[in-house]
Parts: sequence; C-alpha cells; structure tokens
Amino acid sequence: MSVTHSLDTSTSRANPVPSPLKRLTVPKLQAMKGSEPIVMLTAYTARMAQLLDPHCDLLLVGDSLGQVIYGLPSTVPVTLEMMCAHGAAVVRGSWHAVVAIDMPFGSYEASPEQAFASAARVLKETGAAAVKLEGGEAMAETVAFLVKRGIPVVGHVGLTPQAVNALGGYRARGRDEAEAAKILADARAVAEAGCFALVLEGVMEEIAAEATRAVSCPTIGIGASATCDGQVLVTEDMLGLFERTPRFVKRYDDLAARISEAAATYAGEVRSRAFPTEDQIYRTK
Repeated sequence: MSVTHSLDTSTSRANPVPSPLKRLTVPKLQAMKGSEPIVMLTAYTARMAQLLDPHCDLLLVGDSLGQVIYGLPSTVPVTLEMMCAHGAAVVRGSWHAVVAIDMPFGSYEASPEQAFASAARVLKETGAAAVKLEGGEAMAETVAFLVKRGIPVVGHVGLTPQAVNALGGYRARGRDEAEAAKILADARAVAEAGCFALVLEGVMEEIAAEATRAVSCPTIGIGASATCDGQVLVTEDMLGLFERTPRFVKRYDDLAARISEAAATYAGEVRSRAFPTEDQIYRTK
C-alpha cells in the first residue's frame, strides 16, 4: 500500500489516506513513445494536484511557480526551497501521475556533482519520481551522471525560460537553419544521455516533429507540434486565470472572470448584510 493525502475542505488540512499502489512509473511513461499521447500539466499545490491527477500521466511542479504563485518577473529567482515545498505538496495530493520537479536556476549548472546533490535533496524531501532540467548538449554529461545514479530526468530544450536573459526574450526558437540544427543536436544529446522524456518548448513545428522522430524517448510539446508524444501547459494559463494568453495556449475556461464575479457577489452580500444567513451562524439551543 502507498499513502496519499486527502484534503479536508472543511479544515484545509491534508489527511493521510491509504490507497492502492497505482501510480504510473517512469518505465511505463517511456513505453508510451509513439502510442497514446502523454498528458502533462503543471501543479504547485496539493489541492490542484488532487483535481488534475486523475486526468494526467505526468504532473510537473514547474519553476513557473515563480510567476504563477509568487509574482516574480521570471523563473530565475526561484529557489530549491520553493521547489521542495511545492513538490512535496503535489506528491501528497496525487496518487496516479508521475511527479517531476523542475531544478531551479543555479542548482545544477556548475557541475554534475552539484546537480546530483540538488536532485537528491529534491527527491528525498518531496517523494517525487523525477527531476527536470533545462539545456541541451551542455547538460548531456550532467543528465548521464544523474541517470547512472538512479535519478530519472526529464530534459528541456528549445525555448529555455531560465536562459531568458541570454536568449533576449521568450520568442519561439528555430527560425533559422543554425538555430534549428542546434535544437535538434540538443534534443539528441540529452536523449542519448538518458532522459526518459523531453520537453520541446517554443520551437518551430517542423523542428519539433523532426526531433520527435529523431529521439528514442517521448517528447512533450509546449508551443511545438501536435506530433509530439505528449503535451504540457501551465494549468493556470489553460484555465484562463491570467489576462494574457500566449499563442500556444488554448484556454479551456475563464476562471479569472468567474472568480472575480464570485468575489463581487460575496462583497455585495457582506456590505448589504445578506451574508451570513441563519444557515452559516451557530446559535445555542
């Protein structure tokens, strides 16, 4: 038996609940290459993990939490402490999907040894199954070092948000032959180094399709191609919680408007003393 956690919505407390060991495994995800598409979304909290988990094969605790949760200008300021805290919450809130956690900027680039120390800490403190790190050929040695020591790795090439300062922005990559060739070389390098899955972000469609054919591990697209072996989006983007919608995002709801409407209704009822009513008040008998 494994242990997951059920969120008691009356107290907002996570209570441990035994559940059958049904969580997907890294080898099972690897075997999905070229078959059923892999469904991946980001999650940063236990409650969101509970809601997404039944529908996903892979939950990513992305360093995008820097912007989504903390209001930071980029992912660069995100720390290991942040990733471990949110990663542990997502693991507690899920039982089915593989959970992978982003390695934040500065926690793995210096050396394979630094990467191992950071990744080991993440897996120990969270209970997650894998880590994700950005970078292509330059990170291949590090990927191989981690994989040989029992740490499953998700790669990430193309538009790499942690390198936004070097890239000069978030524009799609692969618009010229040299850049396209580099993306393909990066994809091959980290796949051959042992990544069990590879995120292709913000690249020209034909490059994503070619990379998917060229590597043996599943590719997961975000602003890439429908021919990738899976897709990922930032959940809050997909749910319409922000005003700006990137081109590669399809909004499946408009939760921002619905939350604003609910808050406005609540505010109106408080100010008019329509809330609370007898149904929400405790009285002695």
